Amino acid sequence: MKKIWIALMLAGTFSLSYAQSDYYNDYRRSITDVNWQSVAADLLLSVAQTNQINALNDRYRDYDSWNRAYVSQPDRWREDRYYEIERILGREKYTKFKKNYYKGQNPVAVYNRNKNNYKKAKGHKNKAYKMEKKHGHHH
Repeated sequence: MKKIWIALMLAGTFSLSYAQSDYYNDYRRSITDVNWQSVAADLLLSVAQTNQINALNDRYRDYDSWNRAYVSQPDRWREDRYYEIERILGREKYTKFKKNYYKGQNPVAVYNRNKNNYKKAKGHKNKAYKMEKKHGHHH
């Protein structure tokens, strides 16, 4: 019973620090922040590759369909999505894609860093407040 309670507490902690909808918003930005027509033109994608990328981008048209797939592991979308993009483009074109759109970095790492920056920004506000309270400073 104690283990279940601890697991529920941990799950609650993580969901509060980075909500399911924040993961979904990152997922949506991974689609909307890239001009996919330019990607297709720049990388000389075939019609088949372009169609596969478009199908991938349309896979989860709304939050509910995305959430059904990722409810238990909301951060898994990054690995799934970029593995699929690499599979569609091939290694060479995927490397060019990363260079052009993610400054050569792994897109999964970019979104992980964004998530961690979001957590840090939230945490700093709380830490400052706690420190103020602890040391008895009042404004």
